Amino acid sequence: MFPAEQRCWFVSKVICWRAAASNAWAVLLLPPITAVFVIFSRFSLLHPIQTTSECLSLLMSASAIFSFILLGGVILMVGFLNFEYYTVIPTVACSKIALLGQLLHPRQFVNSLAHCIMGVIVAWCCAVTIGGRYETLGYPCTESDGSPQMCLNEYHLIFLLAGAFVGFSHSLLGVIYNMNYVSFHTVQQYKYLRFKGSLPLVVKCSTTQALYSIRNYIVVYFFLGYIPRAWICKTLNLHLNSTAHPLDSIAGLLDLSLLYHLWISATFMLFTWYITLLLFRIFVTEVYSFPVQSSFTEDAHQCLPKVLTEKQPVILKFLALQDLALLSQHSPSRRSEVFSLSQPGGHAHNWNAISKECLSLLSDLTQRLVAYHDTVATNGRAKSMSTGSERTTSSETSGADLMSPKPTLLMKTPTSVFARSVVGGPQSPPMSLFTPDVGSPFASPGLRRLTAPVEQCSPWYGTVQSPHIMRRAPKLWSTSTDSQINGTSPPSPASVPSPKEEPSKPSLLAQFLQNRKEQVKFFLARRVLIMYLFNKLPEASSQALFADSQAHIWALEGLSYLVQASFSEDQFGVVQTTLPNILSCMLVLQEAVDRHFKLPHASSKPVRSTSSMADPTYKTLRFALRATLKTAIYRITTTFGDHLNALQMSAEHRKRLQQFLEYKE
Repeated sequence: MFPAEQRCWFVSKVICWRAAASNAWAVLLLPPITAVFVIFSRFSLLHPIQTTSECLSLLMSASAIFSFILLGGVILMVGFLNFEYYTVIPTVACSKIALLGQLLHPRQFVNSLAHCIMGVIVAWCCAVTIGGRYETLGYPCTESDGSPQMCLNEYHLIFLLAGAFVGFSHSLLGVIYNMNYVSFHTVQQYKYLRFKGSLPLVVKCSTTQALYSIRNYIVVYFFLGYIPRAWICKTLNLHLNSTAHPLDSIAGLLDLSLLYHLWISATFMLFTWYITLLLFRIFVTEVYSFPVQSSFTEDAHQCLPKVLTEKQPVILKFLALQDLALLSQHSPSRRSEVFSLSQPGGHAHNWNAISKECLSLLSDLTQRLVAYHDTVATNGRAKSMSTGSERTTSSETSGADLMSPKPTLLMKTPTSVFARSVVGGPQSPPMSLFTPDVGSPFASPGLRRLTAPVEQCSPWYGTVQSPHIMRRAPKLWSTSTDSQINGTSPPSPASVPSPKEEPSKPSLLAQFLQNRKEQVKFFLARRVLIMYLFNKLPEASSQALFADSQAHIWALEGLSYLVQASFSEDQFGVVQTTLPNILSCMLVLQEAVDRHFKLPHASSKPVRSTSSMADPTYKTLRFALRATLKTAIYRITTTFGDHLNALQMSAEHRKRLQQFLEYKE
């Protein structure tokens, strides 16, 4: 999952051992699961004693031991793929074409190929275990003239192909439903209790998905089954028995015994894979307690303030923020270490590092929300984020960059988060993520009017191109506390002189290519298939925007609980110095979140699916963030009360804060 340069102490000492422990438990659970499969596949109600003895003798045979070895290897491979492909920030595809790009990615091709091979191995073990007509691929038969020959056992072949088909389907469904996404539970439980509570869901998902996969496989084999059958016969020099019914016919596929054994084998395969995935999720998301400070310098990089501020794997960042949220609620002794001062010097290094990183995360989310709103047309539809990978990618690429600490913005009580500001061009990185494609045939006329070039008669002409304005682009505010305290107003953007640039006239070749480009876009926009592939999926842009909001939820909880505890535990007053910045950051973020929920599809909750192993919690993270944000502000206001009136804040922020103090928000 991580490149060589990012493999830190946490990956080698914690994550790898947790993954190994989950794989070990999955292998240990394999014998009882296999015993249940043998009973369901060979048990007969008419001869219960005989079939029970046959099952026991089969489990002790050499073929069963060899099958255990192969199945154990498959379990280890599944666990390795879980470790390589898991992510704590899901990849949300905002259109059908983006989802198609994920399915056709070379990395996904390797994953699908591995699942097909593992599916064939498991299907072979199941066929050998069931025995009878499914045991071997070839069997001796005689021709019409009486000469012996080897014939193809199509029952064995259909088992092997079913394993490959179920494995391939499982791999595709993993991409579509983000099964590699690992979420963190809000309620902390022991591993055994989590496993026990999730076991009925695993059984239900395995049986349901196996049923649908076998149904689809039967349809595919009915139309295309002759192709692999002819290829196997030609490759292995096998013959077809003319007296046996071919299985790619209605009479051959209506064999209830065959359908039952295919379904029970697919259920066994998916159940072992889902058990491995469940154990991996439980082990890798287990709470890890980081030391707040260390007496030894060689262990300083493992302390919580250092882990939060350095660029680390995303799973480490999330576990550190989770530990911060739990520390701030349930550990007075560790909170005292956060509020402590360094010796010598008397500096609050721990609190400064933790609060700086949390405020940086919240400011980053605020900037993304403002940038997203700048790309929304008058009808409320987002015109950017055509692919999910632009916002959320796998944890091995952009996940680490997204969660990496950024410079803390100076939150000096801004007036309004959505005050109209001039946005720079290429020097505005937050805006580039959501910049709409105005030339796209799918852009609305209203968006083209909003993003049209400024005319010369406009008062903004000539000043928008100023480098001073471009430097002001990342700022979201029009006033600051310093200017209000000193009684001076900030300089107007129009007062800054800027050199006038003569617009260059495009060449004839450039105009010709641009006209042809517009004609192609207009032609493609009238095609139904193109519109179907490029149309935005409902709620996808909003889900992608808040895909990593679990980190922001923990940052809000950690900050608010620490501020609440500082009212009685902070002996040196280290929290009071940053309290105005914390409140300003939270109020600004709340305004941005409230504005976002006024957009279409942003306030509609998706339907929860109870028949899939996919974790849909990322789809509702925006609702959890909004509730956590409001709760965090109320937690601070109810603790400090009227003491907050002494803080230096802008008039608008003081008005919004008063609403919380009066419980009117």
